[in-house]
Amino acid sequence: MDILLVDDSRTMRVIVQRAIRQAGYRGLTVSEAANGAQALEKLRGEQPLLILSDWNMPEMSGIDFLLHVRAAQNDVPFGFITSETSPGIRELAMNSGATFLISKPFSPEDIQEALTPILGGC
Repeated sequence: MDILLVDDSRTMRVIVQRAIRQAGYRGLTVSEAANGAQALEKLRGEQPLLILSDWNMPEMSGIDFLLHVRAAQNDVPFGFITSETSPGIRELAMNSGATFLISKPFSPEDIQEALTPILGGC
């Protein structure tokens, strides 16, 4: 897997994957999880190039997932795609080890701008 996409909304996972392709990243493999707990299970067997996560999810929130990832000494680039965009949320995300935060709604250009420094050009 190249990208681990974590969101409790199946529709949002489809939208994010479409935006990734529209941003020019067509050859990447994307694995999905519906919450942070499922995502932690997926991380036990694989190391993605990037994690994209929602903030609000059942079972385990995105910020709790990020904290677990960082506590395991995993420094994989981690980005949030969320409607939670207050300055306090953004600060908490970055101070907890997030690489970026993309606000919903977003465009393929927003995805490309966030992914290019991590994955390179299209």
